[in-house]
Amino acid sequence: MHKAVSTWRAGLLALAFLAGFLALWEAAATRGGGTATVDPEYAALVGQAAATGGQTPFPRPGAVGARLWELVKDPFYVRGPNDQGVGIQVAYSLLRVTAGFVLAALVAVPFGFLIGMSPLLNAALNPFIQVLRPVSPLAWMPLALYTIKDSAISAIFVIFICALWPMLLNTAFGVASVRREWLNVARTLEAGTLKTAWRVILPAAAPTILTGMRISIGIAWLVIVAAEMLVGGTGIGYWVWNQWNNLSLADIVIAILLIGLVGLLLDRALGAVARLVAWQE
Repeated sequence: MHKAVSTWRAGLLALAFLAGFLALWEAAATRGGGTATVDPEYAALVGQAAATGGQTPFPRPGAVGARLWELVKDPFYVRGPNDQGVGIQVAYSLLRVTAGFVLAALVAVPFGFLIGMSPLLNAALNPFIQVLRPVSPLAWMPLALYTIKDSAISAIFVIFICALWPMLLNTAFGVASVRREWLNVARTLEAGTLKTAWRVILPAAAPTILTGMRISIGIAWLVIVAAEMLVGGTGIGYWVWNQWNNLSLADIVIAILLIGLVGLLLDRALGAVARLVAWQE
């Protein structure tokens, strides 16, 4: 067992790491202010600004902080389809992630129960799951765009696919790992299958199911950024790509920070739910 860690000592150490990182960042940005020869392939990638020799210096921490304050002061402005506040972009991404995640849960948890309770079904479906699970969610995007013909729904489908497998596998594992003695007691009390699943298996498997959900929400939030870069329109991923096209490096750094913070909040939220359903023997 690990010894208890003092919260204030951990906080001071974290602040020291942050200060060191910011100092290194400031030093690197200061040294990198000169001009450089532009590689032709890089110039073709970034567009006309680099092709003509234009260089955007990497922003210093102070410049990023000032830009962040500017964005936070009015995060929900709308000045056109391609000029909306960062709060609106994050909200669009969260809506897509929530929709895909909920759909995945509605499919994964019931099917995970069936697979976990039936060794025959587990043996029959496991090869298909293991073949489909490693496929990158973005590999499904072309098929989704072709069949669904709607970029927003296609992005939700990609989230559904990437969130499905961790929940499905963790649910099946949690259900299959329920202690035999508890199931035998339920049979002794002549509890039916549905009552046993609801009163015995679900409480016992809940921590494992929530672990799968935490993994799924992290993957879903990671994938939505890449998906929105492909489909465009709205979302934090589209905002990152749009700022890259404008060579607005400070905005890209801010987007990375926001993506990380939102991912942390999502994980902490599901972690709190997992602690509520945890139990001690």
